[in-house]
Amino acid sequence: DADLIFQAISETNKVDFIELGMPYSDPLADGPTIQQTSSVAIRNGVTIHKYFEIAKHLRKQYRIPLIFMGYLNPVMQFGMEKFCKGCVDAGIEGVIIPDLPVEIYEQDYQEIFAANNLLVSFLITPTTSEKRIRKIEERTTGFIYVVSENSITGKNQGTSIEQASYFERLKNMQLQRLTIAGFGIHDYSSFNNACNYFNGAIIGSAFLRVLENENIKESVSNFIQLVKP
Repeated sequence: DADLIFQAISETNKVDFIELGMPYSDPLADGPTIQQTSSVAIRNGVTIHKYFEIAKHLRKQYRIPLIFMGYLNPVMQFGMEKFCKGCVDAGIEGVIIPDLPVEIYEQDYQEIFAANNLLVSFLITPTTSEKRIRKIEERTTGFIYVVSENSITGKNQGTSIEQASYFERLKNMQLQRLTIAGFGIHDYSSFNNACNYFNGAIIGSAFLRVLENENIKESVSNFIQLVKP
């Protein structure tokens, strides 16, 4: 299935990078769709080792940049230095660890990431202060992940006045790092709206729901064409 998905994505030539989610038993920021897919992956024996194998296999055939997203606890159990080296060996360009505080990164892990030339992206939310956003901007080596709303992934609520104000505030800050929006991005309208303010957007839950269709390759291709015609 992974090969079919990557074939469809590559053929559209409209995707800038792919986020590979590492399954976790308690994905606090994720909604029902990602919780369910994580549970299925764990039951099927998917581990960080297995994900590295999958990524390495895909990297041999496809040049689309790969980003790993997962939670801190499994990575710490695996070993941060071992994890970073494993990412590099598997052809992973960067990681997103939502529950890794920037202060802990500075204190314990920044040198490890730098030694492995592995990019790290931090999240900001509507309640993140400007001072903290500037700090995150300084430490981010990948892109700033803009959480579009105070919610879990997979919520399709449309653009509110509060969200528009939040997006405008970030745009006016003229951040120097790339900004990519996520959470609630699910169709052409929400994707296009996010791209009016930021450098791009991530679609997670809506894309995973597409994979439930019988003809995966055709479904993936059609979905991408609808979102980014």
